[in-house]
Amino acid sequence: MSEVLTREGEQLRPAFDRDGYVCVSPLHDRATMTAIVAEMDRVLRDVVPTMPRERVYLEDKDDPTSVKQLQKLFEYSDLFHDLMFDGPARRIAEEVLRDEVVPMNMQYFNKPPGIGQPTPPHQDGYYFHLDPCEAVTGWLALEDVDDENGCIHYVRGSNRAEGFRAHGFSGVLGFSQGMTDFGSDADKANTVAFPGGPGTFLMHHARTIHWAGPNRSPTRSRRALGFIYYGKRARLDVAAKEAYQKRLDERLKAEGKI
Repeated sequence: MSEVLTREGEQLRPAFDRDGYVCVSPLHDRATMTAIVAEMDRVLRDVVPTMPRERVYLEDKDDPTSVKQLQKLFEYSDLFHDLMFDGPARRIAEEVLRDEVVPMNMQYFNKPPGIGQPTPPHQDGYYFHLDPCEAVTGWLALEDVDDENGCIHYVRGSNRAEGFRAHGFSGVLGFSQGMTDFGSDADKANTVAFPGGPGTFLMHHARTIHWAGPNRSPTRSRRALGFIYYGKRARLDVAAKEAYQKRLDERLKAEGKI
């Protein structure tokens, strides 16, 4: 993996340890990205209508075309299975975590034009329920992403803090927990935005604070794939995780969001 560098030309581990994230751009060549986008279009058209509603989140529950998030994509596509289990995202995860990894989830993220909501500041590890919290999330842009349509922002170095910041229920479908104390001078001073084109790949530690703005574009979506890997040495509190997911599903159903 030593030949893989960040967008700035650094090796992955030092940049990841220091900042809590890395950016590789592009992760795939143009032909591979064309195939990935075509497969995503097929899944949206042919597979989503058959998926359990708990795995399909809509920005507008009355508009079936307003898909904002899908879960467990690798179960519905051979290409996505290969990307999740045998692709470069997994190799990067093992490099930065210094461990074998367990593939946990592959997601589709979208912010539909004009209605895509902001992603609240949060730390993924808050709801992963791992000890130790050794996990990463990868994010692959499927199209041009910038400030207008909701690029990702990180707080550089936030991965080095012990534990997690205070979180509370956000009310945002797909990102149920948001930080309640975000916005300090240090948060603002260390914020870094990541616009990029198709194939731009980000990976961050589960403690790294991150968020994204709304999609203010009236015409452009903001589509991406997400990859979640747990380090092999991490231990999942299964009871806490299942209880959290059950409470969340019940709340979303009661509110008519799924």
